[in-house]
Amino acid sequence: MTRLFTLTGALPHNPQVEEWLHGEPAALYAIARQCFRRLRDCGDDVTEILHDGCPVACVGGAAFAYVNVFRSHVNLGFYMGSSLRDPEHLLQGSGKWMRHIKIKPDEVSTAPGIERLVLEAYLDIKSRVRQDQ
Repeated sequence: MTRLFTLTGALPHNPQVEEWLHGEPAALYAIARQCFRRLRDCGDDVTEILHDGCPVACVGGAAFAYVNVFRSHVNLGFYMGSSLRDPEHLLQGSGKWMRHIKIKPDEVSTAPGIERLVLEAYLDIKSRVRQDQ
C-alpha cells in the first residue's frame, strides 16, 4: 500500500487559500482560481490548506491535488498522479508519484480530460483514505 501524504490543519474553506488565489498577475491567478474551484467542487469532504506556498486540496487530511502559479503558466498537480489514467497525455512529470498539467493563459483549461483527471484524483484519494482507516 502507498503511504498517503497527509497534512494537518486543512479547513473546508481556508481564508489563506482564498487570499492566495487573488494574487497577481491576474490572468494566471484567474486560471488558478478556476482550477482550485474544480477541486473544491469535487465533494463536501474536500478541505484545503496552504502547503509549500500553494493551495492544496485534501480529503481526510490526505492531499490529492494542488495549484501553483509560475511566471508563464499554472500547474494543476496531483499527488498520486502516476496512478491516474491519462489517455489524452495531459500529465507531465516523471517522479514516482506526482504529476502535473501545465496551463498557459493562451490555452484552454476547460478540456474534458482535465475534469476527468480531477474527478479521478478525488475518487482515488477517497478510496485510499478508506483503505487506510
